Amino acid sequence: MYATEDRYSLAAQEDRCAPRTKLSIPAQMRASGGRRFQTVVHDLSISGFSAAAINRMHEGQVVWLTLPGLESQMAHVVWWDNCIVGCAFADLLSPIVHDDILTRYSGRGGMHYRPLM
Repeated sequence: MYATEDRYSLAAQEDRCAPRTKLSIPAQMRASGGRRFQTVVHDLSISGFSAAAINRMHEGQVVWLTLPGLESQMAHVVWWDNCIVGCAFADLLSPIVHDDILTRYSGRGGMHYRPLM
């Protein structure tokens, strides 16, 4: 059996525990101790996400992702490459929350944006 921390680390690797869905969600991100900045989430799963991050981020760095209408979610940087950061959530997203996000933001080509009412 894997410890909880190991399961989250494994989920962020290429053999992910959940499929990632390509989409485009305007969001805000903040590195621990830093200022919040605007970003776009490019893909999402219950275990993590990738998003735009112009400034270099380092493996293991703690970040907070805020999607519209949701509380900030803590995550850890797994990789950064050419202004895109890949992160693993500290706690897996609820499948219900994940499905709601996909319903609101997935459309033709994954580029549909439907704001909360």
